[in-house]
Amino acid sequence: MTETALQQTTARPKDAPWLSLKYREMLEAWLFISPTLIGFLIFFLGPLVAVVYYSMTEWNLLTQQATFVGLDNFHDALFVNPDFWHVVRNSVIFALGLVPLNMALALTLALALSRPFFGVVFFRTVFFAPVITSAIAWAIVWKFLLQGEAGAVNQMLAWIGIDGPNWLREPNWAMAAVIVTRVIKMVGLNMILYIAALQAIPRDYEEAARLEGASRWQIFRMIIWPLLAPTTLVIMVITTIGSFKVFDHIYQMTGGGPENGTLVLAYYIYQQGFEFFDVGYASALAMIMFIIVMVLTVVQVTVRRRGMQ
Repeated sequence: MTETALQQTTARPKDAPWLSLKYREMLEAWLFISPTLIGFLIFFLGPLVAVVYYSMTEWNLLTQQATFVGLDNFHDALFVNPDFWHVVRNSVIFALGLVPLNMALALTLALALSRPFFGVVFFRTVFFAPVITSAIAWAIVWKFLLQGEAGAVNQMLAWIGIDGPNWLREPNWAMAAVIVTRVIKMVGLNMILYIAALQAIPRDYEEAARLEGASRWQIFRMIIWPLLAPTTLVIMVITTIGSFKVFDHIYQMTGGGPENGTLVLAYYIYQQGFEFFDVGYASALAMIMFIIVMVLTVVQVTVRRRGMQ
């Protein structure tokens, strides 16, 4: 046996453990991420691909017959069905009412509850409790409170001489009632995010500004608000996405009425898919809603980043 062959023979036992260790580590890494990867494929990517396919079919749940129709469902929604743009308008009104009101109230509460004082934990708990309360239970309670003359809200208004409307049965008031109840339900989450951001701001900035004679408003406008910009962007994005996904409040409190005054996109998709059994059209609407939310998110992030530069 030559010297070169002898060296190759003696090198193999040394190289083999190194190779096996490398592949063993790679296998362990894949095993560690496999639960998340499998969950992503089953619960996100799989349904997403299915919705894209269903959106190009005419599939009725009752007959279980599916016919490929291409982009006809999208064409019907955008150019044929007049109800679609009415629903989009309602969704935009809901978002424009909910997002600013939620963020303004959350920031106000955070400014009031960010400093330690007696009972601050109690008040934080009170305002955060609706977030973890069942959405259906919350909607049922408010549905009773906002009834006509029998509702507690109108009874309280009657004590001070105000004749309250039938909040959930009048088109001019139903949307406002749903927006306000949704804000009260979810404002605690944004409040906590703002409190965390406020507590992360160094107090040296505020103390230095006070020594220079700055007022509270000037301190807030010139120091606190700019430093809250990243948190404000996150809150704005998640609140906007949540406003377009709202379903439980509409389902329980108004059912899209009165006169389709609160028929928003998420509930409209539910109607088409599970009341009218038109899965193909409902899937196309879901894809349109996904695109709308994605575009709004990108626009918000872009505008906010330009404002912070």
